[in-house]
Amino acid sequence: MTHWEENKTTFPVIDVRHLTSNFLPIILHRAQQVNVGEGLCIVQTFEPKPLYSALRDLGFEHVTEKISGHEYRVYFYRKEKKSITFESGADMPFKPTAIVNYKTIDDELAGIVVDFWEHIWETENSEIDIKTKLLLSMSNAIGASRFRQATRELIKAYSLGVTVKELDELFSLFAWNQGIGYFSSEIGPSTVFGVYKHIKNRENSGVDRKTILDELMETWGDKNPNVTTLYKQTAKRCEKCE
Repeated sequence: MTHWEENKTTFPVIDVRHLTSNFLPIILHRAQQVNVGEGLCIVQTFEPKPLYSALRDLGFEHVTEKISGHEYRVYFYRKEKKSITFESGADMPFKPTAIVNYKTIDDELAGIVVDFWEHIWETENSEIDIKTKLLLSMSNAIGASRFRQATRELIKAYSLGVTVKELDELFSLFAWNQGIGYFSSEIGPSTVFGVYKHIKNRENSGVDRKTILDELMETWGDKNPNVTTLYKQTAKRCEKCE
């Protein structure tokens, strides 16, 4: 047992079990305010593994306790202070918010999905780097007409350093593999092609990557109904459903 574990029960508690929206930004924002030598406790109905790498990149270590089949408590202790960056992955756009959808169905199912996500995206010493994985995932999504997923993967890959020249070649391959007709009618008007055009136009104008990323998340972030993976009710609010 580490020295800080003896005091973990004194950590402020953030209980996100009742949230049906994306809880990751809330936790990341709170974590950045934690001083070195202090900590916080996250309570969730499934093991929140996506938090581990994100907070590790901010200088935290953690201990997880399974209280029951529907309650996990993760104690995060800030060992050192690191700045949040896109490159580290801690502030990579689009966290795996779709996990919340599985939580709505069943906590155990959400746990299975988290394990699968970890196996694909958090494999240690992976032979394929994360940027290449994102571009492969994006290509697969475009081939299956899943432009929502493709848009998210492209923005994440751009946050990790993919270049316009790489994207030029990739979109040329889409025209080759999918056909001119499909490219013209489906890919051209899609959100993912809109993101690509925005990146290329803004870089040609001399705008820096961080500014472009901020613009992308403002227009094509989770607030965009064609990109988000969480249901957003647009009709009159149903108080009985909450």
